[in-house]
Amino acid sequence: MRGTPYPTLGELLRRARATVAARPGALRLRAVGTSRAGRPLWLLSAGHGPRHILTVAGAHANEPVGGVTSLSLAERFAREPALLQESGCTWNFLLCLDPDGASLAGRWLTGRPGEGLPGEGLPGEGLPGEGRAAAEASPTLRGYYRRFYRPAFAAQPEFPPVTSDPRPVMPESEALVRLIDELRPVVQFSLHGVEVGGSFLQLTRAVPGAAAAYRRIAADLGIPLEHRPFDGMGWLAESPGVLVLPDSGPTEERDPSGFTSQATWLYAMRHGTVSAVVEAPFWSVAGVSDPRPVAEPRREVAEASEILLGRAKQLEAVVGELGPRAPETPEEIAHFTAARELMDIGPGVVDTWNSAELATTVGNAVSLGVAARRIPLRAAAMMRQALGGAPALDTLVEAWARELASTFDARWVPVTDQTELQIRTMLALARALV
Repeated sequence: MRGTPYPTLGELLRRARATVAARPGALRLRAVGTSRAGRPLWLLSAGHGPRHILTVAGAHANEPVGGVTSLSLAERFAREPALLQESGCTWNFLLCLDPDGASLAGRWLTGRPGEGLPGEGLPGEGLPGEGRAAAEASPTLRGYYRRFYRPAFAAQPEFPPVTSDPRPVMPESEALVRLIDELRPVVQFSLHGVEVGGSFLQLTRAVPGAAAAYRRIAADLGIPLEHRPFDGMGWLAESPGVLVLPDSGPTEERDPSGFTSQATWLYAMRHGTVSAVVEAPFWSVAGVSDPRPVAEPRREVAEASEILLGRAKQLEAVVGELGPRAPETPEEIAHFTAARELMDIGPGVVDTWNSAELATTVGNAVSLGVAARRIPLRAAAMMRQALGGAPALDTLVEAWARELASTFDARWVPVTDQTELQIRTMLALARALV
């Protein structure tokens, strides 16, 4: 059904348990660790082959698409066991790596934790909060950002700190590393989503035929590819929308806050694993795939930088006018910490943009324009919740969300298309590698 909403964390687990109960010989479910708050990390496995494939969903709390993709493919394996048997593999799905973050981020599904549909059930907020029959409607960016949450960089479990960092490794990160060491997967998929833009694929090793297959899949679904993603700027652009880690590529990841980590999809390389990061857009922007050259790339970067720094300054002023107010609950503190971090990274992001050859195509210039707006919008959205929904912040979030959608003609991508993009990509890569 087109427009099917994302399942919440609780719904995801209930559906997984029901599927396992219906086909106990085909699927298995076990806990492989616990989160900081004591929530189990659930691994759903299909097949009994000696080699393993691992799919990691929910690494970023605001990206629920990976969970429904994983469950959909596992259910398909249960219905069509021959599809997996021919590969001689066991396919393992970590349903949500960050359940603590997802429990906060999932509020955008209804406006309260753990239940319902996108939006808040308010007029103009996209999907109403009444029942699953409303799933054909499209959520709005306004509704999405009013309840937005994404943890601070150091609290994202897919990125444990380097050994020289004094911060302790999160139990979710330790659980994933243990799982990688246990399974030694042939291929590890990390499923992600981006609010606004296009799709792209990152590979830790070139896979023959992967780029062509990925382009065909995206074209079949009408999902634009980022012409030159600036995520992974040290990676090689094998083709539009496909990045490959060079032989002498980075062994660590450094985010704009200065936090340095060893990504768990780089960690797996010690076992000969090929890791693939598959990004699916929630709202697509056709312009990101435009390959035409830009006459003055530096001007495009300067304009994006001005938007980013200007909005960060505007947000700072609004927060200052609210007077001294401190977040009180753990949830408010989590939102405040993440928002404060995003408010401070602007100069570092701009320095990175200026040091790289960016905005050389129209598509890349569009991607920069989206990012320049997305970063302060995320910060404003989380600061709004940290400070009790102050009207001034509410107005800012609404205005910026509407401007982002209208400036780039952002179009909702049905969840079925988002998941189909990821499923087809995983199956194509698995066939090529296994």
